[in-house]
Amino acid sequence: MDNNKEYLDNFELSLTEKLMHLCRSYSYLDGVLPSTEDIDGLWLKLAPEYLADAVEQVRDYPTVSVAWAAYMGMAVANGWDKDWAQTSQMEYRSLYGPRGFDDMDEHIVADVLNIPLDTQEAHSLEDIVRRCGELTVDLIRHEQVEPQSPIAYHIFVRASRAMYRIGAAIELKRLGYKMERIGGCDGLPS
Repeated sequence: MDNNKEYLDNFELSLTEKLMHLCRSYSYLDGVLPSTEDIDGLWLKLAPEYLADAVEQVRDYPTVSVAWAAYMGMAVANGWDKDWAQTSQMEYRSLYGPRGFDDMDEHIVADVLNIPLDTQEAHSLEDIVRRCGELTVDLIRHEQVEPQSPIAYHIFVRASRAMYRIGAAIELKRLGYKMERIGGCDGLPS
């Protein structure tokens, strides 16, 4: 199991770095990955229900199955900025659109982020999330693991978490947050 954990850690780290590079190339992120323990921690609460929904989409809509995690991260980051006490108690299904999981993306963009769906900002956001989702699916496929195996599921979980963190980072940057290294390489003042 230790080999699997190391393998999965390396996969998630590599995926996150590639997603960050993609987002930087489109000016959605810069520098280090903005994140908070609060936002990362809420993933643990929301992930089981998200993964149950998303796994059902893998065969027919593989990009959606991972991409919606980015929208979920955006919603959580937005709530972290506005009212963490309320957001920290959020239920997963509150992120559903009128058609449930199927239109979670539109619901989050329009109703949580308050970005009208017919704007350039909404279209650009959809484009970067789609690109990140496609890259993620390509990298999962590159691993060439047996479909529906335990390791395939764990790769999917790690990929979804990486997408959630990227979505949260995109929203934190959109809200004006900047994460920068302080002093030396270890983040401590020199």
